[in-house]
Amino acid sequence: KELCEDPHLFVNGISAHDLHQGKLGNCWFVAACSCLALRENLWQKVIPSFKEQEWDSKRPQKYAGIFHFQFWYFGQWTDVVIDDRLPTINGELIYCHSNVENEFWSALLEKAYAKLAESYEALDGGTAADAIVDFTGAVAESIDLVKGKYCENISEQMKLFEDLLKVHKRGGLISCSITTSSPNDTEVETEMGLIIGHAYSVTAVQKVRLGERLLFSFKSEKLFMIRMRNPWGKKEWNGAWSDQSEEWKKVSDSERKSLGLTVQNDGEFWMTFDDWCQNFTDVDVCRIVNTSYFSIHKTWEKKMVHGAWTKHSEPLKNRSGGCFDYRATFLQNPQYVFDVKKAEDKVLISLQQQDQRIYKKDGKGDNFPIGFEIFKVELNRDYRMHKLQVQERVATSIYVNTRTVFLRKLLARGRYVLIPTTHYPGIVTAFILRLFTDVPSELRELKLDKPKRTCWSILCGYPRIVTEIKIHSAEGLQRQDRSGGADPYLIIKCENQKVCSAVQQDTVSAIFDTQALFYRKKIERPIIVQVWNSNVLCDQFLGQVLLAALPGDPREPQTLQLRGKGSREADEMPGHITVKVVSSDDLMEL
Repeated sequence: KELCEDPHLFVNGISAHDLHQGKLGNCWFVAACSCLALRENLWQKVIPSFKEQEWDSKRPQKYAGIFHFQFWYFGQWTDVVIDDRLPTINGELIYCHSNVENEFWSALLEKAYAKLAESYEALDGGTAADAIVDFTGAVAESIDLVKGKYCENISEQMKLFEDLLKVHKRGGLISCSITTSSPNDTEVETEMGLIIGHAYSVTAVQKVRLGERLLFSFKSEKLFMIRMRNPWGKKEWNGAWSDQSEEWKKVSDSERKSLGLTVQNDGEFWMTFDDWCQNFTDVDVCRIVNTSYFSIHKTWEKKMVHGAWTKHSEPLKNRSGGCFDYRATFLQNPQYVFDVKKAEDKVLISLQQQDQRIYKKDGKGDNFPIGFEIFKVELNRDYRMHKLQVQERVATSIYVNTRTVFLRKLLARGRYVLIPTTHYPGIVTAFILRLFTDVPSELRELKLDKPKRTCWSILCGYPRIVTEIKIHSAEGLQRQDRSGGADPYLIIKCENQKVCSAVQQDTVSAIFDTQALFYRKKIERPIIVQVWNSNVLCDQFLGQVLLAALPGDPREPQTLQLRGKGSREADEMPGHITVKVVSSDDLMEL
């Protein structure tokens, strides 16, 4: 109240136009606030009980100068409480402020966010995606428009538009920027009125209809358009479809009204999506991933774990081994196992390192380059990987010094190990890993290197060797139905354990590529690999092979004839399997 006579938290509600950047280099934060202001359900989470926090001129004694905000900080909602003292010079706010003199929500939100980062200085430079994630808990994906060649490849451009349209419609938040080529380019204005090295919030993604639509006619030309806002509240795009351009005459008055077109220098403007791809270089897409079972849209299964890269002089206890380039130490990183239970599943993976901004006041504060690798492993693996040559590497994220790295990947049914890493070995920091799948993935950390010795080991025995079985295929199987096919699957048995493969439909020559890993106590007992045909009432036995699988046996793939079981164990049956067996008396070799 020392700054104006009638202060308010909000004046005429909350709007993307309420924000102006001020003297701090945090256009990224203001752009994120502009995005947040578009979604009532999101900003009410960040500014809880906003009506109770409002100034009440009729009851001034109620006001105590305390304000309460919430941020999604490193995986959990965190309360931040501040007082109402704001940075000013000559009675005017010097940082983020509203275009209305007596509205203070943006300045107070900025102060709360600065407290979370431990200083205003920590907000000088950043990304809108980080702030949006802190406001919402969204999953952030950074897209390089230049590397993706979206301005050249029209097909990819249309896919991106449809993706951004879906994200925007479903409550996601989007920001964009133009990368600087040198430090001198920062905040330089281009010929087209855009600012280099400056974050813009995307406030609309829409298909705009040209001309008047005739009665009973649903055909009309549509233009793919995108609307942005400059956090400065001025300086707009001056190309095609800018506020006062001739192109808007092609759009009906009713369409212009529904788009909310305003012809004034308020920092908000429209562009065609093609022009947008031509002029901007980077876009941050923040998805509000739907995990509600009471939704008409796709529901994702979410799993989140906290982890850390830590150093230790003993290799088996070290958890900071660097990226895949450092082969000798790579597998010393934390390892996480998850399952894909459908024939194919689109998996969303987000790796977020601990916020480094809190160290800016100490002259540090830069993000570490991070990323992750995904390997397809044995269906029953429950212990850490120890050899890179054994497993198939199926996916690699980018390695970049951003707070979050994101990957979308279509994976086949099976078990996978995900290894998050820093680029260089020996880096110490915490991280959170989020995995979204269509069905539960059972994501969990692999902590043990081999089976644990317990008091029961004395009575029941302890594993003497480890064996990995890889079954590539089963061919020439007995035909089972009128069409001349079969529905085969595998059962691999070892002592009291059993691993089953997926059923291969309508084939007598099936490719399985199934793997299993066994820690064996009774090495004199063979491993049994059986082939069965899946039926509605009763499955039919098609043959088996017995494998001694001892450490001295050949490790090359071999093709073996199927045989009977029980009293007919010596009898040949139609078909053969291709299998690779690796055994070792070193329980940590595989």
